[in-house]
Amino acid sequence: MSQEIPFADAAIYRLSDTEAMVQSLDFFTPVVNDPYSYGQIAAANSLSDVFAVGARPLTAMNIVCFPINCLDPDVLVKILQGGAERVHAAGAVMAGGHSIEDDEPKYGLSVTGIVDPGCMMTTCGGKVGDQLYLTKPLGTGLLTTALKGEMVTEEDISEAIEGMKALNKGAAEAMMAAGASACTDITGFGLVGHASEMADASQVGMKISLSQLPVYSGAVEMAEMGLVPIGAHRNKDYYFSRVINADSCDPIQLDLLCDPQTSGGLLISVPEERAELLEQELSSRAVPVCPVGELIDGPIGTMTLVP
Repeated sequence: MSQEIPFADAAIYRLSDTEAMVQSLDFFTPVVNDPYSYGQIAAANSLSDVFAVGARPLTAMNIVCFPINCLDPDVLVKILQGGAERVHAAGAVMAGGHSIEDDEPKYGLSVTGIVDPGCMMTTCGGKVGDQLYLTKPLGTGLLTTALKGEMVTEEDISEAIEGMKALNKGAAEAMMAAGASACTDITGFGLVGHASEMADASQVGMKISLSQLPVYSGAVEMAEMGLVPIGAHRNKDYYFSRVINADSCDPIQLDLLCDPQTSGGLLISVPEERAELLEQELSSRAVPVCPVGELIDGPIGTMTLVP
């Protein structure tokens, strides 16, 4: 029996009653200067969609675009080494890949995993009353924009770089152990986009407490300086029709809400009676415990902001 399963962050194809294949693909241009760190970040980001559905990654294949006549081949070697390190840390096997010559470096992975379709996470399982947890701080878009503009150094934003390198493996294990109801990972559409789409898929509303949002050090200062990436403006233009109370909120907090994330955390929806268990499971795996809101019986797919 084969069947496609919708409303998930990765492509999922049911193979049997107890097994489904999970596939995801992602790649992007450098967000940091160090090639090894770039490889780690790109790989962690590519693996994230697999973890978001509670799956176990099995294999990964490199996707490489590289200006071989302009950059030292050793740069590419370091990128690939960084990617391989994260793949192995995830418990998967690097199984080759493909490369082409291009004017600008681009790197990522095609990842294949496996999951039990009876207990996997989707974006449509959330229920009214569920509590929401975010497992990584926000602000990577603001900080990497500042890095590109040479307003900060990699040392200045080392907290965010380490956060982008971090796998969502522990967070995924915690949500599965706690019996979460829905999940999505926060990447290019920002918290505003991914969260509101999860609310829409779950046919509920959502309340987000802006004062509870975790933020990387330095991100607020970059927003105050106006170093807001173009992706944040696009997210605001597209998703703010779904946002309630935005006009009464601090514009800097709205910038963080819309900030496009690279290798962001998981947004986990968990029944209220299991919230304490989720916190315990996250803490035991050294994953940040950040409650940020709840699912409500509001207009479907909307996000109501509170201080």
